Amino acid sequence: MKKMTVATVCVLVIFLVLGLLPTHGEAEIYDKVVRLHVIACSDSEQDQALKLKVRDAVLDYCGKELADCASKEEAQARLAEMTGTLQEIASRTVKDEGFDYSATVTLGMEQYPRKRYDGLCFPSGEYLSLRVILGEGEGQNWWCVLFPSLCLGSASAKEQEQAFISAGFTAGQYKIITENTGVNYKIKFKCLEWLQDLRG
Repeated sequence: MKKMTVATVCVLVIFLVLGLLPTHGEAEIYDKVVRLHVIACSDSEQDQALKLKVRDAVLDYCGKELADCASKEEAQARLAEMTGTLQEIASRTVKDEGFDYSATVTLGMEQYPRKRYDGLCFPSGEYLSLRVILGEGEGQNWWCVLFPSLCLGSASAKEQEQAFISAGFTAGQYKIITENTGVNYKIKFKCLEWLQDLRG
């Protein structure tokens, strides 16, 4: 009887764990977005204010240039072509504000912590990232999802969902990043992060 009870418990645990493990589609969340990371020169009030002005200038240009992109791959190709222009925009903003340090813009893979944006939450892991470093890059940073665009936060929930579906997210993947407050989704996020660590 005892052996049967142990076996039953083991089977239940296996089914529970399998129900919480991320599916292949959920793991693809990492591969469908482009993040934006702006790092200030320092934590001084002036450098932090400049960081936001550079952010706004970069977002203004990217918003127009990426508006018709239908996939992360298309956005990535467009951003790769724009990197030099974006560095010029960032450098010009720095100079116009009276600062004499440099601005560097790169596009590549970068490790991100788990992050929440206006009701959406993305698991920690390695994402394609447009990185803007101001001066020494030792100040507090600012980040968001550049594609699909979450940086401006003006879209309604329905418009936001449609933007993600149009960008290649399945309904299940969108559910993962919007319904992450329950225990099941927290466990799935931990599983996603663990799987991403194994991939790295």
